[in-house]
Amino acid sequence: MTEVIVAGGGPTGLMLASELRLHGVHVLVLEKDAEPTRIVRSLGLHARSVEVMDQRGLLERFLALGTRYPVGGFFAAINKPAPDRLDTAHPYTLGIPQPTTDRLLAERATELGVEIRRGCELVGLSQDEHGVTAELADGTRLRSRYLVGCDGGRSTVRKLLGVGFPGEPSRVETLLGEVEVTVSPDTLNAVMAEVRKTHKRFGAMPLGDGVYRLVAPAEGVAEDRTVPPTLDELKRQVRKLAGTDFGVHSPRWLSRFGDATRLAERYRTGRVLLAGDAAHIHPPTGGQGLNLGIQDAFNLGWKLAAEVNGWAPEGLLDSYHTERRPVAADVLDSTRAQMELMSVEPGPRAVRRLVSELMDFEEVNRYLMEKITAIGVRYDFGEGHELLGRRLRDVGLKRGRLYELMHGGRGLLLDRTGRLSVTGWADRVDHVADVSEELDAPAVLLRPDGHVAWVGDDQQELLGRLPRWFGAAVS
Repeated sequence: MTEVIVAGGGPTGLMLASELRLHGVHVLVLEKDAEPTRIVRSLGLHARSVEVMDQRGLLERFLALGTRYPVGGFFAAINKPAPDRLDTAHPYTLGIPQPTTDRLLAERATELGVEIRRGCELVGLSQDEHGVTAELADGTRLRSRYLVGCDGGRSTVRKLLGVGFPGEPSRVETLLGEVEVTVSPDTLNAVMAEVRKTHKRFGAMPLGDGVYRLVAPAEGVAEDRTVPPTLDELKRQVRKLAGTDFGVHSPRWLSRFGDATRLAERYRTGRVLLAGDAAHIHPPTGGQGLNLGIQDAFNLGWKLAAEVNGWAPEGLLDSYHTERRPVAADVLDSTRAQMELMSVEPGPRAVRRLVSELMDFEEVNRYLMEKITAIGVRYDFGEGHELLGRRLRDVGLKRGRLYELMHGGRGLLLDRTGRLSVTGWADRVDHVADVSEELDAPAVLLRPDGHVAWVGDDQQELLGRLPRWFGAAVS
């Protein structure tokens, strides 16, 4: 029996598979597409996802193939400078196309021993008290202890579970594609700048070699968005807004997306869980979709591994739902607000002007950027120190940096006092006695996802908190 089947080989599924393998869990990834997609659905990683890659020793691979951009202009395309003093060692957005992210995560998963099967479509599942049976389109049946649906917004797993997906259907639709143009870059940029004074959903991004990522509002909402638009449809909509179609030709790919906003009623049903777009969909405004899925996987991976390996305390796996669903709900609200602010109607444009004025206040700008980049996420761990429930940024230590010590996906006690102990949990928690001038706390207990589970200097308090996240002590 496979320990965990992951349905879906996109960024969420691949990140989850790698997290599970760090803890020795046998993982099988099923991906229905026979070949990786060329469609660039996401353009980059926000600060929290960059931190995630750093925590697992992957960041150098991504930096080598990406471009760093300032953190600014993401909230409803309101262009403001990056706020000062963001609480991260990575105050930038890493521009990197999704196919490259997919490839790097697949390489990482394969290195760790994940089995990835392409051209395998899940069409049925059932579960009992011992495991899950997955049925594939070719009639094959597979058995696993757990199954996680990372199979996108039209998730087969979610539908088979009968999990409700309430929200709002698409009201508007956007066309996009990678195309070549015949006009000069100066002409295109001048026209685009003029159009975007009012139409924030219009844009053209150069990708090199004369190729542009072109985005334009659609005429209406298609009955079936799985059917891509034609080149003529894209040209017609571009001409309507810009007065020219820029001579677009030779499309690499064409696609469409709507602004539907939906959230799964529950993230876990017995031995089956949901992550990424299978659990939540929203407009791509702010570029949060891929990042939200990767962060789901980062939260779930160590918890599911603890369950499989037999040391998870009661309620640990359920905390995935209680922690991540509110984060997704907040992202859905954020994207709803941004879509309203990008409307060309007079009322929303007036509100946009007001929000733009408010963003001139440093604290407002920082608050919105922390929301977009997810570095402001704080899980509810109860009352306590201001760091409790927040992820801890990478801080400098006397012997290096914090994130360098987290590559193995274990818990970590950063002990500035040198007097504390994790005896009984040493198989799950690393004890690092070191000094950091950047940390205003005597000691912090970090979960494998980097969130602060305890702050203090009292050994008895620490002994009371360790079992909550790391199970019973081993004598």
